[in-house]
Amino acid sequence: MNESSPFAQARGRLTIDLGALRENWRSLARRAAPGRCAAVVKANAYGVGLSEAATALWDAGARVFFVARFDEGMAARRLLPGDAAIYVLDGLEPDAEPGDYAENRLAPAIGSEEELVRWSADAARRGRTSPCALHLDTGMNRLGFASLKALREAVNRSGAPGADLLMSHFVSSEIPEDPINPAQIERFAEARAVFPRMPASLANSSGMFLRARPIYDLARPGYALYGGNPTPDSPNPMRPVVTLAVAIQQTRWIEKGMTCGYNAEWTAKRRTRLATLLAGYADGLPRGGGGTDARSGAGVVVAGRRCPLVGRVSMDLSIVDVTELAEAEVQPGDPAEVIGPLADLDQFAAKSGTIGYQVLTGLGSRYRREYVNRSMP
Repeated sequence: MNESSPFAQARGRLTIDLGALRENWRSLARRAAPGRCAAVVKANAYGVGLSEAATALWDAGARVFFVARFDEGMAARRLLPGDAAIYVLDGLEPDAEPGDYAENRLAPAIGSEEELVRWSADAARRGRTSPCALHLDTGMNRLGFASLKALREAVNRSGAPGADLLMSHFVSSEIPEDPINPAQIERFAEARAVFPRMPASLANSSGMFLRARPIYDLARPGYALYGGNPTPDSPNPMRPVVTLAVAIQQTRWIEKGMTCGYNAEWTAKRRTRLATLLAGYADGLPRGGGGTDARSGAGVVVAGRRCPLVGRVSMDLSIVDVTELAEAEVQPGDPAEVIGPLADLDQFAAKSGTIGYQVLTGLGSRYRREYVNRSMP
């Protein structure tokens, strides 16, 4: 590899535009008004880096944050000012002490009577309350009180010390016409009538764009903050945050009828030039991203032109068909843009048989990370 190449010291470069991240939050905050807009920073801020993302989002104006787990909450608490509100979506973990949440100002999303009993008992023992959320399941059947009746009865028996948010989670908000969306909104409206003075939160990234505008008091976007498209059937209203460019290690010509990749699943239909990239599924590229004889694969951008991945993506390498480019345009050390302004994240994920969420959160540690600010702070 050419030592003057920007990839000489790394397999690839992962560039995170914190300016775009801030602008995405501000755009969503305007959409949420007069409600507030939180920021979901779970899973290492969707793979872009919690330390950098949380700080940038705070600077943009975010004051409410959501994580998935207690340890993520602790990491966020160490990074953020003391007046940041941090909710833990997974609730009280079975082996966790409720007091640990309270002492570190982490608000669990209480989703069962067992959790509420533990939380209430700890508040009584300490003689003071700490914030928590009440999580009602309106259709996901994953976490949360299974029914409004169960939630109401649990609160009647144990109280709800410190509860300052009523929340639920959409099942299918990225599909606006799905009938489960209005059904969930109706169920949540019933719960709001039972707890009329409690601030409410239902809308995730895609939920913020539903025609019904079920934003209420607090929206909690995640994926859209990081450049994912919350409106999959429409142009992406968010700015791209992540650019992933991977180095080309080698190029070669193969003849018609020859195959490439594991299990020989892709066959050249003409004399073909291939470029091997220094990234594979250990680096977060989906194993199914390469095309086979039965289906086309995802594309990456080389020298400004979209080129298809071919053959099975392997652990450390992947292969691109660059036949349509001039030989001089594709040389070892040159970059292939996998995600970025020219290579749409959601499109890449869909053609790989997965979703952009998985691609983002799976980005590996072998890339050189560079944080930039391409817009005003």
